Amino acid sequence: MRNVLDRIGDKWTMLVLMALAGEPRRFGVLLRMVPDISKRMLTQTLRLLERDGLVTRHVFATTPPSVEYRLSPLGLSALEPLHALAQWADANFATIRASRARYDDGLARTDP
Repeated sequence: MRNVLDRIGDKWTMLVLMALAGEPRRFGVLLRMVPDISKRMLTQTLRLLERDGLVTRHVFATTPPSVEYRLSPLGLSALEPLHALAQWADANFATIRASRARYDDGLARTDP
């Protein structure tokens, strides 16, 4: 169970899965939808999600080749808990940010 939670809880997986929630997407679209992700990291994340069965990859026989990513049934089943977590994070972001600032200010005063 731990390595599944490690994958879902990493820096990019949740954002990529949520970007795929609406419809299949091409790589360039995903790159624009997921803020601050590099091409290399998006490629790595998509490969790991495909390996885990959360995402499917479809290659179209065009010139140049076109690739589309979509959520698998397993990936779709993850959306409800991911959306709940995203809503919680959004609702509590200001409180968490203020708490971090208070903590960091306290450390600055107590560090030699």
